[in-house]
Amino acid sequence: MNHVAIIGGSGIYKMEKAQIVEELSVQTPFGRPSSLIKKIRLSDDQEFFFLSRHGEGHYISPSEINYQANIYALKELGVSTIISISAVGSLKEEHQPTKFVLPSQFIDWTKGLRKRTFFSNGMVGHVSVANPVEVNLQKRLANLMEKEGVDFSYGGSYVCIEGPQFSTKAESNIYRSFGADIIGMTNVPEAYLAKEAAMAYSTLAMVTDYDCWREDHCDAKQIMEVMQTNYKKVQQLIPKFIANLNSEPIKFTPENQYAVMTDKSLLTDDQKKILDVLLK
Repeated sequence: MNHVAIIGGSGIYKMEKAQIVEELSVQTPFGRPSSLIKKIRLSDDQEFFFLSRHGEGHYISPSEINYQANIYALKELGVSTIISISAVGSLKEEHQPTKFVLPSQFIDWTKGLRKRTFFSNGMVGHVSVANPVEVNLQKRLANLMEKEGVDFSYGGSYVCIEGPQFSTKAESNIYRSFGADIIGMTNVPEAYLAKEAAMAYSTLAMVTDYDCWREDHCDAKQIMEVMQTNYKKVQQLIPKFIANLNSEPIKFTPENQYAVMTDKSLLTDDQKKILDVLLK
């Protein structure tokens, strides 16, 4: 079965008619995911998995998230489609706070602290991330948001930095010079790992502020206030997304089927089990 998962903050699934029907504790070869994975039911034909990216209570820093375990656990549960709901700062005037963005590209500006591939420790594989977002999923979300009259932008680039600190003004202006649209702390390597695991992935970015490149400075308290507004909009969209994706699953071509370069005779039994999950 093709399951849909949402990764985001715990405020996202706390909507009217949402029922937690199961909480799953998943142990992976890469450790435990950020939280128990909840199976949420909105109606008889509307179910999805939810994973709290920063843990219940928001105690895991962006740079300390076990991205490998999060993606692997969802894949093991049969998830084929991931909607990543993420708070971001805006690097362009037209992406004002409370607006949504469906980025097409990512720029990895992290510092090498994060494990960003499943293929390591004697198992070499090469998966293209030229197009990290699954365009069929991205377009489907865009069509549904357009029908709902949501203010959003389609396409553009997301710069991912380490957290939990925000940028300096000098850094923010460097990112703007790239032509990037938005800035966040979590979608890399999340998107790249989903690509390695043959999962359709798309980000729904919620703009909270103008980073710090504009003169009007905002603090974390103001950002959280905007996030609450964004969450209310997302809670209205999720039932539409889930009903649509469950009735008509996203079709796409996995790009990991011929990725593994290492002679299979050199792989351990544990590595072969990992491949069984990633390639299925």
